[in-house]
Amino acid sequence: MPTRRVSLALGSNLGDRREHLRVAVEELRAGGAADGVAIDAVSALYETPPWGVADQPAFLNIAASGMSDLDARALLALAKRIEAAHGRDFGAARWSARPLDIDIALIEDETVAEPDLVVPHALLAERAFVLVPLAEVAGEALHPGLARSIAVLRDARPQAERDAVRRVAERGWERAVDWL
Repeated sequence: MPTRRVSLALGSNLGDRREHLRVAVEELRAGGAADGVAIDAVSALYETPPWGVADQPAFLNIAASGMSDLDARALLALAKRIEAAHGRDFGAARWSARPLDIDIALIEDETVAEPDLVVPHALLAERAFVLVPLAEVAGEALHPGLARSIAVLRDARPQAERDAVRRVAERGWERAVDWL
């Protein structure tokens, strides 16, 4: 596989949410482009209300972007391994609380439509909590199915949805030694 730009959306709403996200970024980076993602951009950290199931804790959300040699299926397998290592219960109800969620948002201009894998993420254009951080690290990237940039898709979401995505730490938060 050629090296391609990939963008991921990560979220956590159980346990030490910030630490789950920080460690997940490091775990994605661990293999470099050959066996992971050579992440070169991580968004600010955002707190967002839950989506899909309202009766659960708020999420922390980020986006990360980098280069990878992995195909979509191998990238999904990596994401699932990292989620499992953080205690994700794959038998839990859809959209329920979880310590870590890693979604493949984009893989350059690639599209995948399989029963268990859709790239770009099927609900990407409908989720301000993904689009706001993703626009920081891949704002000019085009959604291949919609032929619109991530920044344009973000701006198309209702203002109230975008306002609910509240920045709680600036870019570079994952490298900070001392945080709240």
